[in-house]
Amino acid sequence: MTNWDERIARINELARKSRTDEGLTDEEKQEQQQLRQEYIQAFRASTRAHLESIVIVDEKGRRKKVRSKKENKQ
Repeated sequence: MTNWDERIARINELARKSRTDEGLTDEEKQEQQQLRQEYIQAFRASTRAHLESIVIVDEKGRRKKVRSKKENKQ
């Protein structure tokens, strides 16, 4: 199991526990928020890297990288 698999398993474990009558302790709530933030950051970075690797070929065969709206405004 990879490090991310373990983290996702822990996120899911905490989510299941939060839905029980027992609930989460304050420490577990903080851990859950930290794990979620780390996961979101990693997901965004992975998605951004994937999108930046995409190349569009126009009808004349020219290759253009996909650019963000921010880059297009500059």
